[in-house]
Parts: sequence; structure tokens; C-alpha cells
Amino acid sequence: MSGAAGGTASWALGVDSGGSGIRAALAPAGALGTAVSGSCREPVRTGPGGIDPGHLLELLAPMTHGLRERSGGPALSAAVVGAAGMATLGGRLRAELPGALEREFGLRRLALAADAVTAYAGALGLRPGAVVAAGTGLIGLGTDLRTWRRADGWGHLLGDCGGGAWIGRAGLEAALRAHDGRRGGSGPLLERLEAVLGPPGGLPALLYPRPDRPALLASFAPEVARCASAGDTVAAGILRRAAEHLADTAEAVCPAPAGPGGSEVPVAVTGGLVRTGAPLLEPLHAELARRLPHARVVPAAGDPLAGALLLAEALAVGGPLLPQAAGLLEVHADGSARNRTSSNG
Repeated sequence: MSGAAGGTASWALGVDSGGSGIRAALAPAGALGTAVSGSCREPVRTGPGGIDPGHLLELLAPMTHGLRERSGGPALSAAVVGAAGMATLGGRLRAELPGALEREFGLRRLALAADAVTAYAGALGLRPGAVVAAGTGLIGLGTDLRTWRRADGWGHLLGDCGGGAWIGRAGLEAALRAHDGRRGGSGPLLERLEAVLGPPGGLPALLYPRPDRPALLASFAPEVARCASAGDTVAAGILRRAAEHLADTAEAVCPAPAGPGGSEVPVAVTGGLVRTGAPLLEPLHAELARRLPHARVVPAAGDPLAGALLLAEALAVGGPLLPQAAGLLEVHADGSARNRTSSNG
């Protein structure tokens, strides 16, 4: 299989769209290690109608044209677009993006995926298991390759328990308790609040009007981890509770072993919270070992962009995919969604 633009390779495009911007990678099938990639720090707009497909295309099109130019101008065989909020906010995206990409690139094979699905594929590939994607938000996804099981992912107001925004909010609350003189406060967290975000009295005006409120909350999570590592018991307690929430989510989605004496089920935690380190990961691994004796915790092999590219390669060559399910993974061919779907359990 040739990797040249004029050769016989099928070319796959993977896209990862989230709260911190949009990334894309392009590679020939069978040679994903040679991928070229690009990024834009502007996130795709979300309005009353959900994710804005026009804005996504406005950001993605020049990036993709640039990647094709760097690769010698190949035609695109297939693409997978993974986006945060696909399940709950992706109605317009699913209706409009396939036709827009076909017009822009002549692309006729496309899959739209929730970012949890691309995180799963990046972490574990196309095998059964469970993944907890823990970044600004948090969602768990598990599959036996027949159906999906999903837990949390309800956003920072209703859930995402144990995610970055949850940890940051809990840390800020502890800081404000110390500022007020209420029980349960943390002096070290109050010091970090003042150092990175300014006077406590200005926090509501800084936080509440912002459209990127979850990201701002999550930006304080590393401060909670630093205080925990330095011996602050309040911060350490926040991370222990976060670990319990992550374990709750993993337990809810982890499939059972295949048959009596089946092999251990791989479980991976992926996303920015992995960088929190021992104050979060040590209690998390202890909880997972206690609750899921049939599971084996493994490091994530790659990130959501790698997962999108892996799925795009499978789509390009007609290989097996992860289960299709409405709002999680939907394959569009010739401008319409395929009928083959599975339950999301």
C-alpha cells in the first residue's frame, strides 16, 4: 500500500473537537504513525440549536486543506469527527455536517462520534473494555463489542462527578469556606485562589458570566492537586472523593468477562486528570481493585484524536468498527446514516 498521494492508499482523517479547540490528523491507512496533524485553539460554538456545524466546518476546512497539502494532496477516503456533546447537542451536526463535508472534500464515508467514543478507541483500540474519560468533564463508556454502556457525562451542573470542573469547584468552595471562616475550609487553597484568580470577592463576577465556566473551574484542579501533594488534608480529601466518583463510573460501565474463566477486562482512565498524579490515581486504583476484581487497569494507548484516526482508518478500509449507536457512533455513507445501529445499553 503506497503512502503517496498518487498511490493506492486510502487516506483517513481524524478530528477531535472539544472545549479547548479542534484538532485534526491525516494519514494513509496502514501507516497511522506517519500522520500529519494541526490544531486550532478556538472551540466550536454551541448555541440554542446545539453544536454549530457551520462553525465547525469553518475551522476544520482550512486545517484539513493544509494537512492535505503537506501530505501531497491526497483524496480523503474516510473521516471520523469526534465532538464533545455529540449525544446531547449534536442534532444539527448529524443533520448538516455529512453533506457539508461531501461538498467540501468529496468525502462520502464519514462517522460522527461522541468524544467519549474516540477517547475509548484511543485508549483501548477496537476491543472490549471500559474507559473513563476524565478531563474538564467526565464520562464512562464500556462495551462488549455488541452494545455500549454509558455513565455520567451530564455536564458540570448535573454531573461530571470527579472531573476537572468538579475538582476545581470543590477546591474553590473550600477556599471560600476558609475566606469566610466556615468549617471545612482550606488556607492553602485560599492562597492559591488569590494567587491565580485574584481576590475572593471578585470570583462570582469572574466565573458566572463566562461561557467557558467549566474550563475555568477545571483550571483550578491542578492547584487542588498541588495542595494535596504538599500535605493539605482538605485538598487530599477532595481528590479521594473524586477517585470514588471515577470508580463509580467505571463500575457502572465495565462489561463482565466473556464466559466463565474469561480473560480480565481492560479498564483505562484517559484525559487530562491523569496528570494529577498520585493524590488522585492511588486512591482510584485502590477503589478499582476493590470493586472490579475481574478488571485490569491499563494505561491509555492514545488520546481521542488517535482514536478518531483509528476509527477513520477502519472506515476507510471497511474494517470492523466499535458498535454503532445513536448519539455515540453514527456512520454516514453517501450522505445518509447507515441503518445498522446498536443499543447503548
